[in-house]
Amino acid sequence: MKYPKGGGFKRGGKKGSNDTDPFFEEETKKRRKVSYDDEDIESIDSDAEENGFAEDKREGNEAEDEDEFADETAGEKRKRLAEALLKRTREAQRRAREERDDDDDEEDDDGDIVKTLMKKQLEDTGRVRRAIASSVQEPLSGDGFRVIVKHRHSVVSVALSDDDARGFSASKDGTILHWDVSSGEKEIYKWPSDETLKSHGMKVREPRNKKHSRATLALAASSDGRYLATGGVDRHIHIWDVRTREHVQAFPGHRNTVSCLCFRHGSTELYSGSFDCSVKAWNVEDKAFVQDNFGHQGEVLAIDALRKDRAISVGRDRTMQLHKMSEQARVVYRAPASSLESCCYISDTEYLSGSDNGTVALWGMLKKKPVFLLKNAHSVLADGITTINEKGEDDLVEYNNSCTSSSWVSSVAVCRGSDLAASGAGNGFVHLMAVEASSIRPLFKLPLSGYVNSMAFAKSGKFLIAGVGQETRFGRWGCFKTAQNGVAIHPLRLS
Repeated sequence: MKYPKGGGFKRGGKKGSNDTDPFFEEETKKRRKVSYDDEDIESIDSDAEENGFAEDKREGNEAEDEDEFADETAGEKRKRLAEALLKRTREAQRRAREERDDDDDEEDDDGDIVKTLMKKQLEDTGRVRRAIASSVQEPLSGDGFRVIVKHRHSVVSVALSDDDARGFSASKDGTILHWDVSSGEKEIYKWPSDETLKSHGMKVREPRNKKHSRATLALAASSDGRYLATGGVDRHIHIWDVRTREHVQAFPGHRNTVSCLCFRHGSTELYSGSFDCSVKAWNVEDKAFVQDNFGHQGEVLAIDALRKDRAISVGRDRTMQLHKMSEQARVVYRAPASSLESCCYISDTEYLSGSDNGTVALWGMLKKKPVFLLKNAHSVLADGITTINEKGEDDLVEYNNSCTSSSWVSSVAVCRGSDLAASGAGNGFVHLMAVEASSIRPLFKLPLSGYVNSMAFAKSGKFLIAGVGQETRFGRWGCFKTAQNGVAIHPLRLS
């Protein structure tokens, strides 16, 4: 039997013809695309420029630049980035020298650059603690907390970007705001439709009374300024794109309210705590779940992390736990006689916590009990405090001593890499403190009416922001109707 030329019969065309084979057709088209002459390419570019398509050309040049570094190794990339950083630092040193009109040698400049980079590296890794607390001056009579962003309901969480230029805040009604620190201009994050949320990974597993609830109780911003994470009553973690302020992903997995969130500094790894007594790790860049961490016997209320793949969490089981994520191990620290409400890192080996009996505790990694206890840090005054309202007049805010929630240390914060700390409660004051080797030294009291549910320091230590509201963060055990719901800022004078 003779077979046609070409190896066999083909459907829908001439028998044995390679010209009608789609495989060969695609190959010829692909070859035809890359067979342009240089003259043709130049004419296409010139036509594009004439028609105003210069942006496409720039995008092509950017793609070529990316292709240029596509084959470099990890070591070559580190070398290239280090050289770029060194060039920028030298340029900054040169401009500073020109402003001072100094004629120093370049060798001296190189020595200053080495010292500057070493100091920055040590501060970023937490090996050196900046002494900021000793330079904080007593606030003047005109200094005080000023509300820059208003919310309709109590603010439960605040965060600052890595450059301290932008801020984020969330309230109980689910409102998420993105605002400028200097001007106070704000933009709102709009919740998408239920269909969009389901397409982003959300699963409807809420109880009937909390179905489709947007109440937000936790918020965290990544150090690279790309992602914002929120969590609340709907048991999901919602990821937002900071640049477009759009919802990009929803992480299911928690079986109860998501109560606290934090990003690992320098990465897109996210840690979450919930009322289901678990701590979970997520990778926001890959949109993936990483691992579970169990150990708490009560609701997890606060969590914090630094650069290492470790996180500390506190809960109503009167324990603080250090989670070593890569080792899947944990260290348990036990509080004396009260539930812990808040926590934060001071360094890799020191932690700060606040409890519901008004105590601020200093912890060390090598000791299972607190190193130092500052008791009655937020005692309630019998006659109230005097604050300044929007009209500049004095207001007397009365506090009910029978309400024990007023003395709960609901938030603690530390200026990263320094010895300056603060604690907030519902007694009408924010306390500034200096963290020393094995003690806590109170500095100043900053008047602020309402429940201080969250705080954050600027990296430079020049100001402090506080999320304040009429109600506590997780409930309604007390209510101060004279307090204003919003984000307040207090400038700090450094000598």
